Amino acid sequence: MSNDHLIEARQIVKNYDDFRAVDGVDFAVKPGECFGFLGPNGAGKSTLMKMIYCFSPRGGGELSIFGLDPDKSPAEIKNRMGVVAQTDNLDEDVTVTQNLQIYGGFFGIERTELNAKIKELLAFMALEAKADSGIRELSGGMKRRLVIARALLNEPDLIILDEPTTGLDPQVRHLIWAKLRELKAQGVTILLTTHYMEEAHELCDRLLVLDKGKVLAMGKPEELVKNSLPAYVLELPASQKDQITLSGSLQIELHGDKLFLFAAAPSELEKVAVQFKGQFRIRTTGLEDLFLKLTGRDLHESE
Repeated sequence: MSNDHLIEARQIVKNYDDFRAVDGVDFAVKPGECFGFLGPNGAGKSTLMKMIYCFSPRGGGELSIFGLDPDKSPAEIKNRMGVVAQTDNLDEDVTVTQNLQIYGGFFGIERTELNAKIKELLAFMALEAKADSGIRELSGGMKRRLVIARALLNEPDLIILDEPTTGLDPQVRHLIWAKLRELKAQGVTILLTTHYMEEAHELCDRLLVLDKGKVLAMGKPEELVKNSLPAYVLELPASQKDQITLSGSLQIELHGDKLFLFAAAPSELEKVAVQFKGQFRIRTTGLEDLFLKLTGRDLHESE
C-alpha cells in the first residue's frame, strides 16, 4: 500500500449471509481531501464506512488506514479519527456540555483542556447558546452539529460523515457544508457518504459512485460528468418521443416517464424544444444525469 494515501482499499468485499453488500471495491484517499461515496440507499456506502471506522470487519480484500489494518489495529486508528454516524446517538439524560465531557473522557483529555475544547467547538458549530440545554431541547439540525462537534474533540486527522445532512432543511445543510469546508481548509481529511447531488458537488474533491455494492465511476465530480455526457440536456415527457427527429450530435435516452436529449450546445436543443410550447426544460448536465446513464434509474429511485 502507498504512503501517499491516508486510506487505501483493494478489492474490499462484505457479505451478509448470501447477500454481497460490497463487491470488490477499490479506492484511495489522499491526506487533506474530501472524498465522497455517492449512491442510493442500499448501494453499500454505509457498509464501507463501518469497515473503515473499525465497526465491522471486512469479508475480503485489503484495507489500510493511516498505514494500519483496521481489523488488527482498531484502537490506534480510532484515536486519530472522528465519526459522525447516520444516527445521532446522543445521551438525552445529560446536557449538551455533559455529552461532550463524557465523550472527551474516552480519549483521556485533561479536564481543563477538555472544557476549553468544548467551548471552542460549540462556538465553531454555532451552539454556544445551547451549552447547558438538554438534548431534547435541540432541533434536528442542532443535534447534527453537536454530533460533528463531538467527533472533533480528539482533533482527528480524518473525520467520517455518514449522510450528515439527511433530513435537514436547506439552511442548516448549508451551515454544515460551510463548517466542513473550514475543517478541510485546516487540513482535516473528510470521508463523506451522501445521496444528495448538490452536497457531493459542493464538498467533494473526488467521488466514488456506487450501486449495488459495485463501483460505477470514480473521479472529480465535474470531470465525471464532462467525460461521460454532453454539456446540455433537454427534458421532455416520454410521450413526445415519436415526434422527435434526431440530427447532428443529439443523443436520446428514455427513462421512466421522461425523455432526455443531450447535446454539446443549447442551440441544438432549442431547435427541438421550440415545438413543445413550454413542456420542456434545457439545463446543464450533472451528477444525477450521470447516475441515470450508469444505472438506468434515478439516484433516489427505489428498486
